[in-house]
Amino acid sequence: MTLSFVPLTPLERGQLHVIRLRAIRTALILLAAAIAAEIFVPDLPMHGVILGPVLLLALWITVFAPGRRWRRWGYAFTGSELHVEYGLLTRVHTIVPVLRVQHIDVSQDVLERLFGVATLVLHTAGSDGNIVVLPGVSRTTAEEIRDAIRQRIGSAAHD
Repeated sequence: MTLSFVPLTPLERGQLHVIRLRAIRTALILLAAAIAAEIFVPDLPMHGVILGPVLLLALWITVFAPGRRWRRWGYAFTGSELHVEYGLLTRVHTIVPVLRVQHIDVSQDVLERLFGVATLVLHTAGSDGNIVVLPGVSRTTAEEIRDAIRQRIGSAAHD
């Protein structure tokens, strides 16, 4: 069995903004917790022992990590399969045969609507790894893939 290379499409640029804003939200929560710890934990050896490392972590997750995360995602829809690839240290390439799809969701949270992206969620037959998520595609693209899969499943059921 040979695997053929399928060229992947990157996520929409709007997803990068979604990732950044979610990272900022996380960083603000971490910073608030660190500030509270600095104020309320007695007998710290010196000021900033908690806040300093949290500031470095917040800088990393808001400035450097979002672009790296965004660039590591890609997808391709061939008509019979959806390929989704992501990951930095561990690369995951999932191939979903269209005929295994049982349920399809297209969702958008507030940030995704703001930046014009959506998340496509495929539920497949099987018990392990039966949900495949593709974030950061345009709503139009997500709906086109959903409709193509639904049409393919419908025509296969009549064969």
